Amino acid sequence: METRRLQVLVELARLGSMRAVADVSNTTTSTVSQQIATLSRDMGVALIEPAGRRVRLTPAGRRLAEHAVTILAAVEAAHHDLSPGAEPNGTLRIAGYATAIRVHLLPVVAELAVSHPRVRVLIREHEPAEALQLLAEDATDLALAYDYNLAPAAEDPTVRATPLWTACWGLGVPDDADPREGTTLDVFGRFDTHDWIVNSRNTADETVIRTLASMVGFTPRVTHQADSLDLVQGMIAAGLGVGLLPLDTIVAPGVRLIPLTAPIVEMRARAVARRGRLNWPPLALMTTLLRRRAGFPE
Repeated sequence: METRRLQVLVELARLGSMRAVADVSNTTTSTVSQQIATLSRDMGVALIEPAGRRVRLTPAGRRLAEHAVTILAAVEAAHHDLSPGAEPNGTLRIAGYATAIRVHLLPVVAELAVSHPRVRVLIREHEPAEALQLLAEDATDLALAYDYNLAPAAEDPTVRATPLWTACWGLGVPDDADPREGTTLDVFGRFDTHDWIVNSRNTADETVIRTLASMVGFTPRVTHQADSLDLVQGMIAAGLGVGLLPLDTIVAPGVRLIPLTAPIVEMRARAVARRGRLNWPPLALMTTLLRRRAGFPE
């Protein structure tokens, strides 16, 4: 059922003649008649009947016209609700990694509860590959993901990635290890015989570690996996190995953090959404607020 035919029916009920409908619609009487006839076939019931030289709505036609008023109003409301300039309203599904959710997303959600109470946010904690898979399956609206400058994410033409914040990483080592700084390759070279700890649900940091180790000339012995940075620090403090940690992290007792320079190791956070949905008001608002929190100008 096409809404333009319902609109013709509503106008016929209001104006009482096909000629009048044709005049206000800037069309012909024949076109109006065809639209009503097609709508009648769609509904399987007669909508008009002869009334002298004119036509009038049947009881079924009048009843459908009443429904049409409600239907057309709902369609118009939907257009206003979903247009780029509309007041954000609806449920926004977000999948992202734990640090992004805790440090950046939750404060924005608290802000939205006051400024835009009609926006409801549903959060799922996932590593980037998992979040991006949910996005591909249309099981989430926004994915908070990350990659590294030394392990860039593959291009995907079906989505658009909006840059957010960045963070430089260092090497977490036991506090009794060699504390000397230097280039990244110097630091890696001093720990070539150590065990290495990597993420259990994302391969990006392992790719970075293997890339840098290959530049030094060794193959890292990857032995432990954990996606929680707190747990990684616990493993390092227990002497189980070394691993990458953000430079701005609070270092746990028993852990030393050595900066990595030349080359730097930089994590790059992104807000990823499917193309064609970027103008949906709740999604556009969330992306704007996350970028504002990351320090980007509006």
